[in-house]
Amino acid sequence: MTSPLDWTHAAVTIAASGQSEERRATEAECAAVAKALEILSCENLVARYEIRPLGGGRFLLRGDVEADVTQACIVTLDPVAAHLSDRFAVELRPADELADDADADAGEREVLGGDDIEPIEDGRIEAGRIIFEHVSAVLDPYPRKPDVEFDWRDPKAEADAKAGGAFAALAKLKEPK
Repeated sequence: MTSPLDWTHAAVTIAASGQSEERRATEAECAAVAKALEILSCENLVARYEIRPLGGGRFLLRGDVEADVTQACIVTLDPVAAHLSDRFAVELRPADELADDADADAGEREVLGGDDIEPIEDGRIEAGRIIFEHVSAVLDPYPRKPDVEFDWRDPKAEADAKAGGAFAALAKLKEPK
């Protein structure tokens, strides 16, 4: 998957003591994030994270991300501003090691336990993609303006209710003619 945040790190450049980063999305990156998430806008996105070597070509990427976004209300389509905040921790392993683990585990690895596991492909740690996925995960799937309710009524159901309901219609079918 291509990420609108091209924040990558070469695994070979990570020091033994680790590497800390604070990244602020540019205006163009914020616009690309908003487009990819299909929201009205992303005004601000900041990530603070560290990459720490675990040995054996493995790394731990952990940190937090904050974003200010605007979505469309699902009822009125008016803009709804939101502040997103999330902490993340992802273990990174060489892609071939993950393939070996998948064959050995045959689906028995505990999904909800521990950190997420992501592949390191071509020797690159794709911090931007992981951060983008976390922003996507904490985005409200049904944004709604305060005090707005969806008050839709099925006209067919209302007509049935006025006519005595579905059972009244069935009773009419049973009446002798």
